[in-house]
Amino acid sequence: MSRIGKLPIEIPKGVEISLVENTISIKGPKGSLTRTLMNEIQLDITESSIVFSKKIDDLKSRAAFGLTRTLVDNMVIGVTKGFEKALEINGVGYRAEAKGDILNLALGYSHPIAFPLPAGIVVEVDKMTKLLVKGIDKEVVGATAAKIRSFRSPEPYKGKGVKYATETILRKAGKTGKK
Repeated sequence: MSRIGKLPIEIPKGVEISLVENTISIKGPKGSLTRTLMNEIQLDITESSIVFSKKIDDLKSRAAFGLTRTLVDNMVIGVTKGFEKALEINGVGYRAEAKGDILNLALGYSHPIAFPLPAGIVVEVDKMTKLLVKGIDKEVVGATAAKIRSFRSPEPYKGKGVKYATETILRKAGKTGKK
């Protein structure tokens, strides 16, 4: 049995949770999120917590037990605190600029990249080389940060490109001349 799935989720003040059939909706101070859950998992919602249980004990429900609890927990955290991912841009002339819901990137190509941000995502640019991707949906924040990084992944020789702030780039030695 999943150790994660057995843990109850504490509901903070100001968060409203509604369950209609298999669709859970969570509203909080930062916004609202909705997700359709699997039929194999049952939710018991009280005023202060959510407890998960399996309707039947088969392989599919055991696999979804901990996952469902984690997804709902991420929704509760998202509508109360939100999520963020930090990115850094390294390279001469590499920069970013956010205008509304468009992120303009200059990453050494012959053309600038205009990246439209998904709904609910905000990107803060600091000193044109530090990006902070913020939102209430953890999946969308992570996917947006990964997409921005994929425009110019960091290369191992000079470290130029877009990287996560916590990421370390393993550097390679360049070619050496004849002696």
